[in-house]
Amino acid sequence: MGKDYYGILGVRKGASKEDVKKAYRQQAMQYHPDKNKSPGAEERFKEIAEAYDVLSDPEKKRIYDHVGEEGLKGGVGLAHQGGGGGGGGHGGTTRTYTFHGDPHAMFSELFGGSNPFEEFFGGGNMNPLGVSSGMGDILRGDLLRSFGRRGGTEGHSISSVRVQDPPVVHNLNVSLEEVFSGCTKKMRIIRKRLNPDGQTTRSEDKILEVDIKRGWKEGTKIIFPKEGDETPTNIPADVVFVVKDKPHPVFRRSGSDIYYNAKISLRDALCGGTVNVPSIDGRTIPVANTDVLRPGIQRRIKWEGLPLTRYPNPRGDMVVEYEVIFPQRLSQSTKDAIAQALPP
Repeated sequence: MGKDYYGILGVRKGASKEDVKKAYRQQAMQYHPDKNKSPGAEERFKEIAEAYDVLSDPEKKRIYDHVGEEGLKGGVGLAHQGGGGGGGGHGGTTRTYTFHGDPHAMFSELFGGSNPFEEFFGGGNMNPLGVSSGMGDILRGDLLRSFGRRGGTEGHSISSVRVQDPPVVHNLNVSLEEVFSGCTKKMRIIRKRLNPDGQTTRSEDKILEVDIKRGWKEGTKIIFPKEGDETPTNIPADVVFVVKDKPHPVFRRSGSDIYYNAKISLRDALCGGTVNVPSIDGRTIPVANTDVLRPGIQRRIKWEGLPLTRYPNPRGDMVVEYEVIFPQRLSQSTKDAIAQALPP
């Protein structure tokens, strides 16, 4: 007889996807090997992952509901229902199911961390339950109460569980030249630290070194775990620096591309000429033009932008935006000459 995936998760047949997910979370937390050391917990943890893998997938669930676990793994085909041509019997494609997933990877994906118990069993950089804020309210409620019943917080009341303070976020301003070359920034913070008595605090200075990698984009976050204020009742906040571009006098950036505004005269726009474009690394790039340039037209110079974040050798592009400067006034003779030269 095949496995009862519904029974393993403790849900009824026909349960919604959200009910299946909720049941998986509860069962996986109960039988996670890092918390449950009883014989068979590891195998049960794998069974729970397998059950969730089947019941959360509409196609696998459809086959399982019709033919069960033995049929699902034995490759029993199902005919697709609906109208259509002749022929009777089962015309569906034969499928053989085997669970190849990693139950720990599945757990990490749903909970936002591989071990939600690190704060109870020795360190870690997560909140007390090791999950993202989206799950925190659920776990600090029903599931945390279940931990108390099963001994997960033995000797501690729920109210005594320490919660990590929200992250302390600072902007980290960097120039385009620093993003191009990479650099190290030293940031001074002042935070509270506990004295040896475990009750009173003192102010303490600390220098945090931030290694700016070549090509980092605006918005990149650098996290220093638990470097915030420390009190007898809290877990110190993470200190987070967010990369912000300093305004540049010459360029602006868009991802790994940099833009340069080239001002040219109306004569050069019509008759052609050469523009000397500065590069981010201090060179000058001559850009010749023989076409008529309309206001707002762009020229792209390959590989003259910023390094790509994941591949520091290739670079983005330099985009030259032409701004045509029109004369403020013309003499009558110049107007007549232009009128003669240009088509009506």
